[in-house]
Amino acid sequence: MTEETPGFEEKPDVPSGATSDDAEPKAASSSEEGAAPAGDANTENAGLVAQLDQVRTALGERTADLQRLQAEYQNYRRRVERDRVAVKEIAIANLLTELLPVLDDIGRAREHGELLGGFKSVAESLETVAAKMGLQQFGKEGEPFDPTIHEALMHSYAPDVTETTCVAILQPGYRIGERTIRPARVAVAEPQPGAQTVKAEGADEGTPADDKENGGPEEG
Repeated sequence: MTEETPGFEEKPDVPSGATSDDAEPKAASSSEEGAAPAGDANTENAGLVAQLDQVRTALGERTADLQRLQAEYQNYRRRVERDRVAVKEIAIANLLTELLPVLDDIGRAREHGELLGGFKSVAESLETVAAKMGLQQFGKEGEPFDPTIHEALMHSYAPDVTETTCVAILQPGYRIGERTIRPARVAVAEPQPGAQTVKAEGADEGTPADDKENGGPEEG
């Protein structure tokens, strides 16, 4: 049995060449290593947030570019459709304009009673096709003269009109929708010059006579 010497305490074994002071720095470095992972995590989170902001910014820019391209494409489609309709209308108008002399001949033949037999059937078929393509005839006797749709070829005065009036249709006018492809060629008549003045003067001259007949004052 070993006897312990009173008055002495046992000390931990220290490796040869090392002192007790060397053990304290090792403990401090261990505590620093335990704190390092928390700082690295914060740095990594900050980097991820920055990357997320960059991705969001890029996504917003790409979305705006896509919306702009879509709007430009829609405008392009509308413009192409509008141009297609305009080209179609111009082509139809040019074709019908070339047919107007034929339609005039048909109209004159109808007026003279020469639209008979097979010629009548062909003429009516042509007029039907022209109407389906949108051709409309206008111009009637007695309607007021409108320089935007009428072309006056003859001019006269008439006592029975109160404004410039179409008194004869020399050639009918034609339009497609709101577009006039040929104005109606007409003869116009205006009110007789001085008719209103003469009438007014006659009314003034009759006033004293009426006063006299009604027992008005007489001279002397």
